[in-house]
Amino acid sequence: MTRQNRTRELVREKVDYLSTIQIFRDLSMGELAEMDRQTTMATCEPGRIFYMPEDSGEVLFLLKAGRVQLYRMSPAGKKIVVATLGPGAVFGEMSIVGQGMHNTFAQAVDACMICVMSREDVDRLIRNKPHVAFRFVEALGKRVSALEERLEDIAFKSIPARLAGTLLRLAEQGDGNVVSGFTHQDFAEMLGTYRETTTQTLNIFKQEGLIEIGRKRIILLDHNGLRAIADE
Repeated sequence: MTRQNRTRELVREKVDYLSTIQIFRDLSMGELAEMDRQTTMATCEPGRIFYMPEDSGEVLFLLKAGRVQLYRMSPAGKKIVVATLGPGAVFGEMSIVGQGMHNTFAQAVDACMICVMSREDVDRLIRNKPHVAFRFVEALGKRVSALEERLEDIAFKSIPARLAGTLLRLAEQGDGNVVSGFTHQDFAEMLGTYRETTTQTLNIFKQEGLIEIGRKRIILLDHNGLRAIADE
């Protein structure tokens, strides 16, 4: 394959990817091609921190591959995961659309591939395409709703109920039966509890025949049983 053909293929792949992102779903292929010229694609290693609280928001991140965690740190240094984002997610939008500063950490869980848009390009897109601005509002609303639900679970649900609900939600993002790539510490940070408590609860689920546990891999054996616990 010649360099020119490879470049064309990469552009086509990038435009196809942009078309799958919900906030850009109303754009034509020509408009997406124009966006291709305004975005930069990059790969990032696990552990890469994209931004921290109080960083000014100068870019918008579009996640093509991998996972990114949004989390906060308590004054005592305890990590609480706000969201785990997968391919197709957009992050960094809070500062772009008005807050000015980030209020969370954003960190790569896996090796990630991302597209980056500058603040100027995002501002121009929102001004010229009001329907894209509306999609931004939709995305923000869903993010806030998910955060409110997470805080409600922490306030009112038991650890087993929160863990069962988290396993079901993460499995639904994959093939429906397997949750992979997370340590017990990761689950503890999602639940706002301690690793030892998470490990003990997972072992109870295993003893009750609800799950199988492997290395960074949990197989859901009894969805109905887990749903019953999640609804308690």
